[in-house]
Amino acid sequence: MNLRIRDLREDQDLKQVQIAEYLQCDQSLYSKYERGERDLPLRLAVELAEYYGVSLDYLVGLTDVQTPYPRKGKKR
Repeated sequence: MNLRIRDLREDQDLKQVQIAEYLQCDQSLYSKYERGERDLPLRLAVELAEYYGVSLDYLVGLTDVQTPYPRKGKKR
């Protein structure tokens, strides 16, 4: 996953500090996520997938298809 989140960020010409601000964490912590020194919490992985418009499967390397799945409507 670490290479994917770095590649996605770099493809958008963004700095680590910008993504860290979006995720509301320190840049040093986000850097550790990118380098694989710390596990990225599921909540933050979901936020990044939504931010970049990719599926979680793509983000974690289970597929090479970036397209996210269609969202389900909420049941009442």
